[in-house]
Amino acid sequence: MTFANRQSEQVEEKGKSIRLSEHAKQQLVFRGATEVQVFDAIRTEARAPAELGRLECRKNFIFKSQWNNKYYDTQQVRPIFVEELDEIIVVTIYVYYF
Repeated sequence: MTFANRQSEQVEEKGKSIRLSEHAKQQLVFRGATEVQVFDAIRTEARAPAELGRLECRKNFIFKSQWNNKYYDTQQVRPIFVEELDEIIVVTIYVYYF
């Protein structure tokens, strides 16, 4: 089974679908982000090189809530992804609170 065959959840982005790997979907729950936030970050923010030839972007969202019993104003979502010819595959997601 190829990496692309293990993907799920997709949306269109400039003619390309955005897919979340199973690992990325698990990280959403574990780290407190949503698919909508990840897709929004990829669609609207500048991309930068990441490790292993991957790409990343970052987007800050107003949070004004608690995470792990501590209050934070901002949540930053940082998807790590690869851009292929016809799709974007999200490999993992990092989330920061400040």
